[in-house]
Amino acid sequence: MNAIHSLARTLLLGALLCAAPALAQEAPAPTARGLTEIPDSELGLMRGRFVAGDNQVLWFGVSMISSWQTSSGQLLQGRLDIGFDFSDGQPVLSFSPNVVLTDEHAPMPVPSGQRSVESAGLQNVAGLVQGVQVAGDGNAASNVTSLSLRDGEAPGAGTPAGLSQGSLDRHSGPASARVQFDRNGAGVKLEVAGHGTAEQWIRSGSLGQSIRLLSDGQAVRNQLHLDMVRQSLPATAMLNQNVAQALVTTRGIGGP
Repeated sequence: MNAIHSLARTLLLGALLCAAPALAQEAPAPTARGLTEIPDSELGLMRGRFVAGDNQVLWFGVSMISSWQTSSGQLLQGRLDIGFDFSDGQPVLSFSPNVVLTDEHAPMPVPSGQRSVESAGLQNVAGLVQGVQVAGDGNAASNVTSLSLRDGEAPGAGTPAGLSQGSLDRHSGPASARVQFDRNGAGVKLEVAGHGTAEQWIRSGSLGQSIRLLSDGQAVRNQLHLDMVRQSLPATAMLNQNVAQALVTTRGIGGP
């Protein structure tokens, strides 16, 4: 259960922090005479103490879909669906991997000339990352990311995973497809040796999509969909929460 909690926190925090737009820093406004500015460290401790939300996360799901149609007609597809059901208080994990990898209909032509792309730097980027690098002609490549926030009921529960990690691999000639998840994150990766790689990942502090092609006539698409369902707390639960919060904020008042 600790591993599931860790994976839930990694995916949920990674998705929300990475999908949030960056805010430009503003110059600090001058303080009025006789006033003392509260340091950021103290504000950080105070943040959130005086505001009570009226909803809770009921469901959080991640869907990663990567597809690749090669110039020779071979189809590669990897799909990973992970869901966290919080309706009972403890996250219940469901995991559904799927890989499609057809046989080669004809050998792919070897790319002419010396081609290369360099994407190692993407591994060091925090936040939301999308990259397309192409060293070829007649290719089609796209990355799509969406985040859905809604109120309502949790989707129909999938089959509980009963484990904290898993993977599914397929190989056919130079082509391979892999979907995997563990307590540190989740990802989908398609690769054709000598022709390129397409992958998606979500981990603590980073959410990304990358396509790297060294060939001609390839069609590659990455799709990453994040779905969060919220549910309002009952009135009694809200009252209990507000009372508990009021007790916490009044500690030390009237003391010596």
